[in-house]
Amino acid sequence: MKDTEGTKKNLCALSILSGNNLKSMKSNFIYILLLLCIVSCKSNQPDTAQNDPSQIYQLLDRNVALRHDKEWENVHNKYTQLIQQLRHKPEDVKAAMDLTELFMQEARVTGEHGHYYPLALKSIKSVLDNKTLDQNTAFRALSDQASVLLSLHQFAAGKEVALKAIEINPHNAMIHGALVDAHIELGEYNEAVTVADKMVSIRPDIRSYSRISYLREIYEDLDGAIEAMNQAVESGFPGYEETSWARLHLGELYEKQGKIEMAEAQYKMILEQRPQYPFAIAALGALELKRKNFEQAEKLLDEAISYIPEVSFYITKAELKLQTGKKEEANQLTTDILAMLKDDEQAGHTMDLTYAYVYRHLMNDPKTALMYAEKEFVARPNNIEVNQYMADLCIDLGKVDDSKIYLAKSTVQKM
Repeated sequence: MKDTEGTKKNLCALSILSGNNLKSMKSNFIYILLLLCIVSCKSNQPDTAQNDPSQIYQLLDRNVALRHDKEWENVHNKYTQLIQQLRHKPEDVKAAMDLTELFMQEARVTGEHGHYYPLALKSIKSVLDNKTLDQNTAFRALSDQASVLLSLHQFAAGKEVALKAIEINPHNAMIHGALVDAHIELGEYNEAVTVADKMVSIRPDIRSYSRISYLREIYEDLDGAIEAMNQAVESGFPGYEETSWARLHLGELYEKQGKIEMAEAQYKMILEQRPQYPFAIAALGALELKRKNFEQAEKLLDEAISYIPEVSFYITKAELKLQTGKKEEANQLTTDILAMLKDDEQAGHTMDLTYAYVYRHLMNDPKTALMYAEKEFVARPNNIEVNQYMADLCIDLGKVDDSKIYLAKSTVQKM
């Protein structure tokens, strides 16, 4: 009976609604339809913010110390000009490639790899997706794509793209440089030498000389490596980022020879030509750490860190903290480093060898370090650096027989 009564009440209510409130119900229904129509129309309209190239491709402000007189102003003006061109003509592939290369350079200068490299790859993809792309622009896009992939330590992918670019234009020195880098990182040293020789024959400049230097270093010819890197420095423009980078490596070669004062002179010369260059400041900090001048070392490392978020600077500072018995501070820095590595990974950067270094040297955990090194070994089984690291970790863990296998592949036989 209760159910029946409830049903009657509901029917009665419906009767009242269908009678007295019918007009009101119709008005509400029409109002709801109008709202739905407005929402639907809005959803079908393009989102101007999402299509605005300045929102898709954002230029980060540089640290004041990295602006270098007119350099930052020129970069900012160029960026603004390119964004305006892409607003007016989104399919402008030349503007897209110019923007890509601006981002690639900013990644090097500012250390903001996690921001700029994914944007560069996104811009390159938009160019390569263009159905009417001419061969010259396709070559340029593939060359830049190979360079970015190598910077992200995606060496096999970088090599594949470089080979595609060379099919289009086999007479360009820069793309041969990318292929040299890929061969080296993949442990294909004989192939790297062949391509490097071709690169130098096409264009003997800072890029080709620096690669010849690196190959001579791999083949344990430090004198020859220094000679070639000197040529690289001399062929570059003083104060340019790439010249400073070459001189930095020249200093590191002097360090390997035990010529600390000569290395220091190179780092200081960089700062005369390109003031506040963070890698030179960090290199000076690392030298002071070797000398056990801990206070000066920390001051220099902190200065470098204040300019760019370079993980190697944090690692050196954590090592300093361990050497001075400040384990808590070292642990906090290590936590920060792991977070930075995770961010880099999310941006497409392969960081397994760096993880291995952190777990081995900062966390005293060779077992986990070996796990990461093994991942790198799977990707690059012939690379001498990876094999040396695998050997060292096996020795740490008492796996002497295993270490001998890797040691046998940790040096390059002279051609």
